[in-house]
Amino acid sequence: MTSATELDRGRAAYVDRQWTEAVARFADADRSEALAADDMMRLSTSATMVGDVVAGTDFLTRAHEKYLASGDLRGAVRAASWLGLQFQNSGDRAQSAGWFARAQRLVEEDPDDDYLPGMPLIGAALVTMYGSGDATGALALFERAAQIGARFDDPDLLALGRLGYGQASVILGDVTTGLRALDEAMVSVTAGEVSPIPSGIIYCAVIGTCHLAFDVRRAYEWTLALDHWCDTQPDLVNFSGQCQAHRAALFLLHGAWAEALEAAETAQDLFRRGDRAAGFGAFYQQGEVLRRRGEFDAAELCFREAGRSGWDPQPGLALLQLARGNVAQAQSQIQRAADSADPATRRQLLPAMAEIMLAAADVAGARAAADEFAAIAEQNPMPLLLATAAQTDGAVLVAERRPSDALGRLRGAVLLWRELEAPYEEGECRMLMGRACRALGDDDSTVIEFDTARSIFAELGAKPALAELDALARAHQEDARGPLTAREIEVLRLVSAGLTNRQVAERLYLSEKTVARHLSNIFTKLDLPSRAAATAYAYEHQLVS
Repeated sequence: MTSATELDRGRAAYVDRQWTEAVARFADADRSEALAADDMMRLSTSATMVGDVVAGTDFLTRAHEKYLASGDLRGAVRAASWLGLQFQNSGDRAQSAGWFARAQRLVEEDPDDDYLPGMPLIGAALVTMYGSGDATGALALFERAAQIGARFDDPDLLALGRLGYGQASVILGDVTTGLRALDEAMVSVTAGEVSPIPSGIIYCAVIGTCHLAFDVRRAYEWTLALDHWCDTQPDLVNFSGQCQAHRAALFLLHGAWAEALEAAETAQDLFRRGDRAAGFGAFYQQGEVLRRRGEFDAAELCFREAGRSGWDPQPGLALLQLARGNVAQAQSQIQRAADSADPATRRQLLPAMAEIMLAAADVAGARAAADEFAAIAEQNPMPLLLATAAQTDGAVLVAERRPSDALGRLRGAVLLWRELEAPYEEGECRMLMGRACRALGDDDSTVIEFDTARSIFAELGAKPALAELDALARAHQEDARGPLTAREIEVLRLVSAGLTNRQVAERLYLSEKTVARHLSNIFTKLDLPSRAAATAYAYEHQLVS
């Protein structure tokens, strides 16, 4: 078979997204006759899509050299910029900086070509946003890149510029503008205007940013689109693991924990096969399921594996420490993470911070976190944000001994959680409502809320939440009966039913003297003057029916 035939087959496989076939055919053609730069770029893309990032990088380097040799400065700058992005993504800062410097030097060789700075601007913007923490500076760089993409009809550059502009806007708190830019980037992807690797980057980055913005509806819709995109490429590895991690996050929210674990495990398999960017989400989401199920040791292993990706596994790890009773450690972890986080990530941490501060008896700190989060929800009134803000505020109001105010906030949160189909969060909210009702002396409503929460947690298999709920229920029962012993309650019930001391003694197989002593203790403990007052107390506290 001639190299020309192999090359034609490689190009056809590339167009059809048959990446494994494309790699084989291009590689065969390359062995027979050196590939041109554009075909070497196609080979690099194909290898990257099947998860062989090392080979993809080698082929991309060769493509860069071929562009240089042929005098194609635009191609050389584009390839150098992509090499910088790939090394940046893998955490190799030295090589990333080197390739970005190479791209910039080439741009300077032809200062009259206004197109050349486009792709290097994407790299500079990412370094500015994530390396220097300057989202405002990055915003301007991404906008310039998008303008160059639009001017020169480069859909990849335009879409990447709009993606970065949207992410920077969300980080800066302008969620509406950010999401609009992300939607625009996604439209160009779903329309098939953008090449394969930028398409995968944009899909995964947009969904991740939607989660950061608490826009679960958008995250769900774009995850479905990513699912479809992955399904059209059966041998795809890169980006498919990230898709599974995003699916796991949605399953977790909707209480489908078995499905969340399955998706997380699939993501881990794809991570090991080459989708390195899937590592954090694959292990973090599994850790979250295991934490809620009470499998703490396994959850910790997952969170630590997620941390190896370079991202801080918070708030999951801090909440795990809280569940283990290590309150001081949980407080230290969440505070450190929040203090060093960018604004968008900090928003994700605030509800957990409030919960941990309450456990540490720092009600003022919890109030500050709840108020900061409430202000964010007010500016961006999306259901998930509003539900989380209401529940967080309700929890703090309970601690502030304002149960009536807490109930109003928590009832609103329950309605939103039900609308979002988020059972675990609804169960947590019901448990808080039970505590508020208990503080108000509404025993019937307390029992109803606790029972509702119990049924939700039992169905999910949320053992730590069930244990917490059982402790609250026991405390409520003890409050209802007051300081009396179990035997004293039995005596009080019979006395309240009109039995004499002798009849009580016969019923309980005690002496009259013992019954009299129990009754005296009841009067003393409850500061009651008579049998009639004791009877009234028993009915008031529902000790008798």
